[in-house]
Amino acid sequence: MAFNHYAKIKRILQGYDSWHVIRINRPTTAKKFNGEQRTYEHYYRIYDASKKPIPYCKFQQLDLFARTMNIPQEDIVIQTIE
Repeated sequence: MAFNHYAKIKRILQGYDSWHVIRINRPTTAKKFNGEQRTYEHYYRIYDASKKPIPYCKFQQLDLFARTMNIPQEDIVIQTIE
């Protein structure tokens, strides 16, 4: 079984009562399993209730996050940081 970053995020978030998603409008890159680098214009980071970033909870694809978390994508409230 291949490593799944989104499944890891789901496991981490089970230890938190409250969290929220922030969209950060800065470019980022992610390395795929085949070594290819993919560039995104923005990324998402998950913060805890005290507004601190939760380690390892950075991701680029909201649809994969929503599917992994079993949450409809349109139900995820997202704040934006420029």
